[in-house]
Amino acid sequence: MRTFLILIGCLAAASTLRAETPPTGSFAFTVEATVTGTPAAAFDAATGDISGWWDHTMSDHPVRLVVEPKPGGAFLEVFDESGDGVRHAAVTYARRGEMLRYEGPLGLAGHAIHMVTTWTFADAGEGRTLVRVAVHAAGEILEGWPAVVEQTWQHFLLKRYVPYVEGGCRPLK
Repeated sequence: MRTFLILIGCLAAASTLRAETPPTGSFAFTVEATVTGTPAAAFDAATGDISGWWDHTMSDHPVRLVVEPKPGGAFLEVFDESGDGVRHAAVTYARRGEMLRYEGPLGLAGHAIHMVTTWTFADAGEGRTLVRVAVHAAGEILEGWPAVVEQTWQHFLLKRYVPYVEGGCRPLK
């Protein structure tokens, strides 16, 4: 009987310590645009220093915002000269002028989400390049996130990246 009472006590304690299970799911979408220039030039504009067009950051004025275009590279936001910052994603595939893939939560850091972002670059003829960004995510997905993330990528690609490339890769305000 004593063992039974101890077991009941342990189960009761465990039930009060149980964490709330976050909602889980998945989503995917693709956003695309055509820009002036070669696939290699379009790739270059999406990598390296992206502070000229990327405008969603965790710090007000990062000292560095970069996508390192190599396997094992990082999508980094460095907050200050001391090196504080965040790795938004890890580059898993990079082939200049063809494809860039990184995996990481981007702005959803701190949540149990796995997000894969794949950029492809294809010659569209007449000196233009088709740029396609495909996003696939799974894990902790809160209500409304799929639409917000897709709208954010439409903003990045259509309202920031395209004008940046079309403007000769001059920083946007």
